[in-house]
Amino acid sequence: MNAPSDLKIKLTSFSHGGGCGCKIAPGVLAEILKNSTGFPVPKELMVGIETADDAAVYKLNDEQALIATTDFFMPIVDDPYDFGRIAATNAISDVYAMGGTPIMALALVGMPINQLPVEVIGRIIQGGESICAEAGIPIAGGHTIDSVEPIYGLVVLGLVHPSKVKRNADARAGDKLILGKPLGVGILSAALKKDALDDAGYAAMIANTTKLNKPGRALSDMASVHALTDVTGFGLLGHLLELARGAGLTARLSMQSIPLLPNVQRLAEEGYVTGASGRNWAGYGHDVALSDAITPSQQMLLTDPQTSGGLLVSCDPSAVDEVLALFRREGFEHAAVIGEMVAGPARIDVAA
Repeated sequence: MNAPSDLKIKLTSFSHGGGCGCKIAPGVLAEILKNSTGFPVPKELMVGIETADDAAVYKLNDEQALIATTDFFMPIVDDPYDFGRIAATNAISDVYAMGGTPIMALALVGMPINQLPVEVIGRIIQGGESICAEAGIPIAGGHTIDSVEPIYGLVVLGLVHPSKVKRNADARAGDKLILGKPLGVGILSAALKKDALDDAGYAAMIANTTKLNKPGRALSDMASVHALTDVTGFGLLGHLLELARGAGLTARLSMQSIPLLPNVQRLAEEGYVTGASGRNWAGYGHDVALSDAITPSQQMLLTDPQTSGGLLVSCDPSAVDEVLALFRREGFEHAAVIGEMVAGPARIDVAA
């Protein structure tokens, strides 16, 4: 059943897609950007667009670098407060994925003013404010427009020491791969839209998507953590491919080691998948080798768009216990080693 809302508005009915499933498919995005012209890059810009990293990083001085990112999307759930919480958590995650500490946010709000009560819009914004308060940052401004579909998100700024920036391109051969959150958000959202998600499933979905990726701050202090990103709209395979391509290495995954949200395997087998999952595979499947034992539903799990997904860590094997202990202290009980990086072409091999 759908989650209860005190304002009785079905937000997902206003949008053609929801959450990070709204992202333009990777193949289409590559086509759009292939003819982008170059531009002067200042020496202070430590991370830009070259490796499809999670955020831009600009060196301010020898002790500080500024992290800048933005993220916004249409509703993935019907409850306005939960929608605001999920969108804010997702946007702030990109700062943590660079190893940074968020310092402030700006709100991005686009709403169909003539169709949504102002109380509903207010609840969306309050949800975002609650997550920013949890992260210890203010919403210091923003921008609003009257739009056809509801859109909410944040611009987020953060700080990190220049020597402790964690890019997605610095994995090393021999590294172990650790995933911080279980997969399956897109599948749960597909079930929700078709009134096939029970209260326990909704609660698991909300708990996963509103959990701030705070371990990223401490991971920045670990020299043995070589690369870091978060798993969002392109699915686990898509974001892992960015690591593999950036480092020029092959990523090996073990399907049985990947943590999953409750019942998502069954729901995927029953056909509750998003259109984004298929678009993701079409965009990058040529760089993925799946074992013959991998089922179609498991392939859908690997490409499932994750709204506010987990951190993906590439670290030296000697650091695995320390990284897992950090996740456990922060309440990420599902964090697990899911594979490794090895010498070879930039691709992913998935074993059952």
